[in-house]
Amino acid sequence: MKLKLVEKQSPEVLLSKTGLAIPPSGIREFFDIVYAMPDCISLGVGEPDFTTPWRISDSGIFAIKDGSTHYTANRGLLELREMISAGLSAEHGISYDPDTEMVITMGVSQGLDLTLRSILDPGDEVIIVEPCYVSYTANVTMLHGIPVIVSTRAANRFSIDPEELKRSITPRTKAVLLNYPSNPTGATIDRKTLEAIADIAMRHNLLIISDEIYSAFTYEGDHFSIAALPGMKSRTVYLNGFSKSHAMT
Repeated sequence: MKLKLVEKQSPEVLLSKTGLAIPPSGIREFFDIVYAMPDCISLGVGEPDFTTPWRISDSGIFAIKDGSTHYTANRGLLELREMISAGLSAEHGISYDPDTEMVITMGVSQGLDLTLRSILDPGDEVIIVEPCYVSYTANVTMLHGIPVIVSTRAANRFSIDPEELKRSITPRTKAVLLNYPSNPTGATIDRKTLEAIADIAMRHNLLIISDEIYSAFTYEGDHFSIAALPGMKSRTVYLNGFSKSHAMT
């Protein structure tokens, strides 16, 4: 059998058209510029200004030395899920069964990716509130979904207008992606607005994807999760982690 040789081409042609259409991250470009400037404080990537507490680092080192380097259950370590479940119940009043309702992922970004993979068919729409974390629209697009943008404005303290959100819903809308406190604006969502969003989600049978990774950085009042509202736990994918609160990036 003879193999037909093709003209030498750039490996770039092997990349998907969808992937090539995604613009590079402006955050990373800014990060690289600032990194090269001495004595400059970078506000590019979302991480705290302290290092990981030694107690956490030491525990990780001990676990590796002790041989905890093998596969875990698909959902992650049960002991970790149980402790997180207890913490969520105490801090936010959300009760999750560690056996059936929780999955440990490698950060919120992977959790979001897995969520979108689980719910999106080609052409499904996800409402995203802007300004937003740079990868939100890219994640939806890479999975052949359609990001639908609802803009917020500084003049209104970047608050979400539930009526504008409602006008963005179509028969193809599958989910609403929330992030609060917000990266990059720092704006949070008050309970009254969360209740209005929850009502919209229930009336239109929408899923809420709630990225609350910055919940520990709520300085005016207490952080409140939309999943804690009546009827919302079953239609909310709650995402959180330790990268921001414990410098575990």
